[in-house]
Amino acid sequence: MSLIYKIAPKSLWAEAEAAGIFTGAPVDLADGYIHFSTAEQTRETAAKHFAGQSDLVLAIIESETLGDALKWEPSRGGALFPHLYRALRLDEVHSVHALPLRADGAHDFGDLLS
Repeated sequence: MSLIYKIAPKSLWAEAEAAGIFTGAPVDLADGYIHFSTAEQTRETAAKHFAGQSDLVLAIIESETLGDALKWEPSRGGALFPHLYRALRLDEVHSVHALPLRADGAHDFGDLLS
């Protein structure tokens, strides 16, 4: 099982839960795909794109369940990142967890990335 991760504002995720589908954050909609990260990439993604933001969630997805719409493409520093070229159905989400800030301002992933 290969897990991938999506960081999103709680309010946006609540809208997705009500609709049963996550169409993406504004950056996803602008780029035409939903951005995900691997376990190794998620902390850097949080620091780069969500620094200091609270009220976030971390959604965990098994990449194999997404089929051919999931593409691994070069991004930051040439590393391959998972990009989903369709909406994410909420029944495809393995789990969703709060992503709090630590006292030092970094996000506290606990053991979610292991």
